[in-house]
Amino acid sequence: MNWNLINTWLQMMGMDDPTYRQSIEIVIIMALTALSSLIASRFFVHAEKQFLKTRNLWDDTLLFAARPPVRLGIWLLGMSWLAYSIQRTSDLDVSGLLSGTQRAGVIFCLTWFTVRFISGGEKIVTCPEKMKEPMDETTVSAIGKLLRGSVFLVASLVILQTLGYSISGVLAFGGVGGLAVGFAAKDLLANFFGGLMIYLDRPFKVGDWIRSPDKEIEGTVVKIGWRLTTIRTFDKRPLYVPNAAFTSISVQNPSRMTHRRIYETIGLRYDDAGALESILKNVKAMLQEHEDIASDQTLIVNFNSYGPSSLDFFVYTFTKTTDWVRFHEVKQAVLLEILAIIEGAGAEVAFPTSTVLLPDTVKIANEALAQKDV
Repeated sequence: MNWNLINTWLQMMGMDDPTYRQSIEIVIIMALTALSSLIASRFFVHAEKQFLKTRNLWDDTLLFAARPPVRLGIWLLGMSWLAYSIQRTSDLDVSGLLSGTQRAGVIFCLTWFTVRFISGGEKIVTCPEKMKEPMDETTVSAIGKLLRGSVFLVASLVILQTLGYSISGVLAFGGVGGLAVGFAAKDLLANFFGGLMIYLDRPFKVGDWIRSPDKEIEGTVVKIGWRLTTIRTFDKRPLYVPNAAFTSISVQNPSRMTHRRIYETIGLRYDDAGALESILKNVKAMLQEHEDIASDQTLIVNFNSYGPSSLDFFVYTFTKTTDWVRFHEVKQAVLLEILAIIEGAGAEVAFPTSTVLLPDTVKIANEALAQKDV
């Protein structure tokens, strides 16, 4: 803006006092800045109404990302004009500093816009209501963190270069310093690369139920960070596990089960040996026809062993559901039906019993005693 022209015009209007003219300039700058900010706000409101009428989701994200940085950029530009106006009437030459600060402000606004756009894009690609095939939340979170980290790194280097610092010196110092930090913070780096492996291999994601047979780890994954993975145990306590631990332990992910298994051993009385074969056939037929049992999976009903007080057979089958609560309801129904089949065959489920064999002399003595009492 040509402030010399405005200054000349103010002098022609009879305003000879420099301080008074500068005050007028400051008022004009603030008024123009506020007016520009108001126009930008109105524009965004109008654009938002128009974008809501379209099916394109990215234009909404673009508007969401641009609104705060644009308003900040307008005020930064106004403040730089104000600084130039004040500099003209002072003896200080800070034009270089103002120019560098102005460029740094522009870079900051562009960085802020990019980061907000990345965050908005994450919400779009993981939302099932907005995408036909939403992406995995864990993968998107990892990519988003890498992109934001890259943007911050590049912006920081550009701002340093803008302010007159040598990037080559910063990079050289960063290389030596990084080596020293690497030795001092090896555990932190191990956790970082452990988190990176989780993002790449994806053994689990946020919301999965996981457990480890090697460690006392079991619960639902709440958050996967670069250093820690937060797990909510079944008693609702938070469990914080360093990511490096997952590189040295085995992890089970029951959330990715295709079926749940029913594996039970049932014993019949030895007195019911004659009904055993028909009971096995009826139980197997019942399981094959059961609507909640996966007939395409392994299904075994076989006599297994002679127990101490029972004839044992086992049931090995899989349910269609993987839901924990529903599985137990199905298992209960199956066990009750097996019990009904056993009772329908005139048999009973065995329970631990013992048979005591008495010598003949004891039997004779007992009989004699009984006759004497009579």
